[in-house]
Amino acid sequence: MDGYNGIAIRVRGQVQGVGFRPFIWQLAREAELCGEVFNDSEGVLIRLAQPVDADAFVRRMREQLPPLARLDEVILSPCQLAVSPEAFAITPSVGGSANTRIAPDTATCAECQREMTDPKDRRHRYPFTNCTHCGPRFTIIRQVPYDRPFTSMAPFPLCPRCQAEYDNPADRRFHAQPNACPTCGPQLRLTGPQGSELAREDDALQQAVSALQAGEIVALKALGGYHLAVDATNDAAVMRLRERKRRPSKPFALMALDLTMARTLAHISPAEAEQLQSAAAPIVLLAPKPEGEIAPSVAPGMARLGLMLASNPLQHRLMALAARPLVMTSGNASGRPPCIDDAVALEELGPIADKLLLHNRAIVNRADDSILMVESGVPQLLRRARGFVPTPIPLPPGFEAADGVLAHGPDLKNTFCLLRRGEALLSPHLGDLADPDLFSAYRHNLDHFASLFDFTPALRACDSHPGYLSHQLAEQLARESGTPLMPVDHHHAHLAACLADNGQPLDSAPVLGLLLDGLGWGGTDTEHRLWGGEILLANYRHCHYLEGLPAVALPGGDLAAKAPWRNLVAHLDAACPDWEGRTIPALARLRQQPLDLLRQGIAAGLNSPKASSAGRLFDAAAALLTGVFELQYFEGEAAMTLEALAWQAVARPDAPLPMLSRPALSLNPLWQTLLDGLEQGATPAELALRFHQELAAGLVGRLVHHAQAHGIERVALSGGVLQNRLLQRLLLQGLRAHQLLPLTHAQVPANDGGLALGQAVIAWARHLEGHNP
Repeated sequence: MDGYNGIAIRVRGQVQGVGFRPFIWQLAREAELCGEVFNDSEGVLIRLAQPVDADAFVRRMREQLPPLARLDEVILSPCQLAVSPEAFAITPSVGGSANTRIAPDTATCAECQREMTDPKDRRHRYPFTNCTHCGPRFTIIRQVPYDRPFTSMAPFPLCPRCQAEYDNPADRRFHAQPNACPTCGPQLRLTGPQGSELAREDDALQQAVSALQAGEIVALKALGGYHLAVDATNDAAVMRLRERKRRPSKPFALMALDLTMARTLAHISPAEAEQLQSAAAPIVLLAPKPEGEIAPSVAPGMARLGLMLASNPLQHRLMALAARPLVMTSGNASGRPPCIDDAVALEELGPIADKLLLHNRAIVNRADDSILMVESGVPQLLRRARGFVPTPIPLPPGFEAADGVLAHGPDLKNTFCLLRRGEALLSPHLGDLADPDLFSAYRHNLDHFASLFDFTPALRACDSHPGYLSHQLAEQLARESGTPLMPVDHHHAHLAACLADNGQPLDSAPVLGLLLDGLGWGGTDTEHRLWGGEILLANYRHCHYLEGLPAVALPGGDLAAKAPWRNLVAHLDAACPDWEGRTIPALARLRQQPLDLLRQGIAAGLNSPKASSAGRLFDAAAALLTGVFELQYFEGEAAMTLEALAWQAVARPDAPLPMLSRPALSLNPLWQTLLDGLEQGATPAELALRFHQELAAGLVGRLVHHAQAHGIERVALSGGVLQNRLLQRLLLQGLRAHQLLPLTHAQVPANDGGLALGQAVIAWARHLEGHNP
C-alpha cells in the first residue's frame, strides 16, 4: 500500500484570519500528534498521522475554539499521507481562493487591552493594538485572499519585532494582517476644522480629550466610519451639536468606558450586558436611570437610551481619559451618508466639529454601528452592520443548494443580499438610496461584494414597486447582463425574512403573517396597492391576502409621513365624523390647520392615495396625544414618542400587560375610545397605553380567527412597527394565550433592513418551482 494511514479533518466556516491554523498547530503539539494543517479551496484541511484519537481531537478543537472562529461543518475521513510526518506543521495553502469567511470587525480582546495599559509593554497606549482575536477585518479588506497587501494596512510594512510575531505560529499575532505597533503602524493626528494640524500621536489624543471636557465637539475616525463626540453630561454642548448637525430631536447614541460606567446610566439585564460586552459590541437600547447624569437633550422624549461600550483601542484610551460618558453619533451632516474618507470628513464635518481626531489608515468598507434591543431575554437586531457583517446567515433546510441570487433590497434602510453556497450574505446597513452619494455607494458595494465573494448573479430579485430606485437599477442590470429578474412584493419579503430568520424549512406549510410598517407595494400580479398593516397567509413561494387595517387617505402623499397632523385629520374624518363638535383641548391645534383644503384634496383624490399603513396610524395617534404634531424630524419620531408616553402608564416594565378582547380590525372604536378618554379626563399616557392595547387586541383577535379557520399555529411578525417593544409584547402575550406560536426577528431586522433576505429566499424558492420571472 502506498503512503501512510492518516485521518483527514475537513473544517468549513469562519476559519481564516482568525488564528485557526496556529490554534490547530498548538493543539496538535500539546497532544504530541504529527501531521499538517493548511488552507484550501474548501476551507481548512487537517491531516493527522495514525495512531490518533481523532474524535477526542475534534472535541478539544470545538471546546477551545479561538474567539473569532466559527465552525459550520467538520468532516472526518481516512486519508493517505505521502510521507510519515515527524512533527506537526502549518503548510502552504493549496488550490484557488479559499471558500472561507471574511470575519467582521471585532471588539478589542482582554489581552490587547492589558498590553495597552502596561507601561512596560511596547504597545503601551498604542491606539491601533490588535491580534488574531480582535480588531478590524471587514472594514480594511480590499480584495481576497485576506492578506496584508490586500488591506488598508499595505502602506505599513511590519517592523522586525512585529514581523517576528506575524511569522511565529506560537504567537497570538501569527498572520494577524492588521498587526502593528508604534514603530510601524498607523498614527493619530489632531486637526482644526479646516485641516490645520494641531498635534500628533498621544498628544493628539490628550488634546482631543481636553476639548471634549471643555464642551467642544470632536470628530473621531473609527473603524468603519466617523463619529461626532461630545460630553454627554453637558447639555449646552449636546444642544450645540444638535444645532450644527441640524438634528433637532433624533436621539444620540452614547458610549461608556465599560459596564460599570454603563450601569450608572441605565438599567441593564444580564442578557443586555452580554450583548454590550460581546465581540460585536453593538449599540443596545436600554431603560435609562432617572439619576443618571445624562443631558436631557441626548434622547428627548424617548423611552430608551442607545448605549455602547468602548470597543476599539482608540475608544478605550479616549474613554479612560475622558472619564465620563460621551455622545457618539454618526459622523455625517444632516441627510448625508456617514463619511469614510478624510477629505470628505474635513469638508462635511469641519463645519460641525471644533476638532478632528484622524489617523492614516484608510477605511475601505463602511460599517455603521449595529443596533439591537433585548425583548423577553431575546436579542433582536434593529440595524445589522459593524460586528455582524459579513458573517453569513445560515439558511434553513431545503436551501442547501441556494446560489447565485442577488436581492437588491428596498430604498429605505437599504441592505442587499447574496445567496451563495447555501448561505445568505447580507450587506451592511446603507440607508436611503434617494441620496445620490449613497446610491453611488450602493452601486459600488454591489460590485465590491461580488468581487470579495467571487459572486456572479444568475438570478436577481427586487421590490415590486416600480418607483423604487433599487427596482429600476435591478431592471437595468438584469437587462444588461441577461439575468432573470424576479420582483417580490414588499410584505411577502418581510414575512419570508422572518421565516428564514427562524429557520423554517423551504417546504414549510403556510403560516399566518402580521406585517406592520409604513408603506409597501402589495397585492396581486394584476393589481397592486399601498399596504402597511396586513394579515397574510404565506410560505416562501406563495402569498395570499386575508385582511388588513382599513385603508385611509394619506393627505399630501409623501408629506403625510412627515406631518402627523395630516394623518390625524384623515383618521378622525374616517372614524369619527363628528370630532370637530367635541370640546377637547387637544383638538384645538388641529382646527387651526387648513382642514378644508386638505379635505378637498382627499375628496378629489389629489395626491392622497389610500393605504392600510400602521405607521401612519401611529403618527395620527401621536399627533393627538403627544407634542409631535406639526412635523416629525426623523422617521419614526411620532411612533417612538407615543410608545415612550405609553410606558409611563405601565406600573413596571417587566409586569404582564392587561390584554383586551376585540374581534375586529375596525379603527372606529379605537378612535372613539381615545376621544372619549380625553373628554373624561384620562391622561395622555393612559390613552397612549390604551391605544397600544386596543390595536393589539384587534390584531390578535383576527389572527386567532384566521388561525382557527386555516388550522395554523405559527404567526410571523414583521415590519418596522414590530420594533415597538410595547406593541410586540402585547402581541406575543395575546398570541401565546391562545396557544399560537409567534415567530419574531433576531438575526436580521424586522424593518426594511431585513427585506433583502426575504426577497432572496422567495426568488430561490420560486426558481426551484419553475416560476418564470
